[in-house]
Amino acid sequence: MQAEKNQRLISLDALRGFDMFWITGGDNLIISLTSLTGCPLFRWAENQMHHVPWEGFTFYDMIFPLFLFIAGVTMPFSIVRRKSKGENAKSIYSHLFKRLLLLILLGLLYNGILQFDFEHQRYASVLARIGLAWFFAALIILNFNIKVQIIWFVFILMAYWGIMMLIPVPGYGAGVLTPEGNIAAYIDRLLLPGSFCCYVYGDNEGILSTLPAISTALLGTFAGQFILSESINFNKLKKGLILLLTGVVLMGLGKIWGLAFPIIKNLWTSSYVLYAGGWSMLLLAVFYIIIDVWNISRWSFPFVVIGLNSITIYMLSAGIISFQSINEFFFTGLINLFKDPYRHLVSNACFILCEWLLLYFLYKKKIFLKV
Repeated sequence: MQAEKNQRLISLDALRGFDMFWITGGDNLIISLTSLTGCPLFRWAENQMHHVPWEGFTFYDMIFPLFLFIAGVTMPFSIVRRKSKGENAKSIYSHLFKRLLLLILLGLLYNGILQFDFEHQRYASVLARIGLAWFFAALIILNFNIKVQIIWFVFILMAYWGIMMLIPVPGYGAGVLTPEGNIAAYIDRLLLPGSFCCYVYGDNEGILSTLPAISTALLGTFAGQFILSESINFNKLKKGLILLLTGVVLMGLGKIWGLAFPIIKNLWTSSYVLYAGGWSMLLLAVFYIIIDVWNISRWSFPFVVIGLNSITIYMLSAGIISFQSINEFFFTGLINLFKDPYRHLVSNACFILCEWLLLYFLYKKKIFLKV
């Protein structure tokens, strides 16, 4: 793995912040704008601010895999930086393992482990999936060259497809992809204690469906290695355009595979990996070209502030800080100057402002939660 520059890509921080913006209030802002204007564009956007019940895909279904994809993109940069500091393999593996344990712990905290209601505790989590997928993807790129990494990527997707379609579930048979009849849900019911999310028969961040998430992280590492590579004699713009084209191709492959193995986020199907990965690659290319190639970056600063403390705002949104109470304390008077539906729009905007100002304070103080 070679590096043309040991630098931080602003586009990655901006894209991560853009991704987090939608789950920390941006979705409600769109809903308010739809109620206020009735604009067909906002109405379409509002429909994208919800997960599909089962099969299909909306913008909201891309938020999680995009975050995991970005984590994969940053991995080669992190490894190059650590090696440049003289860290040996043992130190790097230790860091990977500690990061895995910390993300699992944070996921348990987010799900309310301190309530000590172990019977109803949710043990699977978004952060645990990020930690596990990132950890195993890191092991692959540390121990194999790029050709073998791609083989791993394809093998994982094909193996998951085989497991989901060929192994029978008692009482349902093989290849059943309904919420109650799929093999991933069956394994969760057998092995995963506590409660499930987001469907009652299994967990959408369950045991088996974590396997293809490794490929999502690997896809990000491929993009990161491509950007860093000196052996590929392309300038930054050409690299960005190739990433964009790759994203379109992946989306097409995901759609085609989806005809036989449907795009289902809750199961993280292989077609979902390709389709969501294609959108992620396309967005990375757009942000990379605009910000890091054309140096048009001022517009992205609000997203960068969020992106640099994405884990912080995610954890705080679990209820550690009541942003709604802060919003009411500081902005109730301003909000009450407006009547509905303007009031909802102003309230949601002020809510986002409360979150962003806290993150901006941390940014100015150079306080970042890193795992």
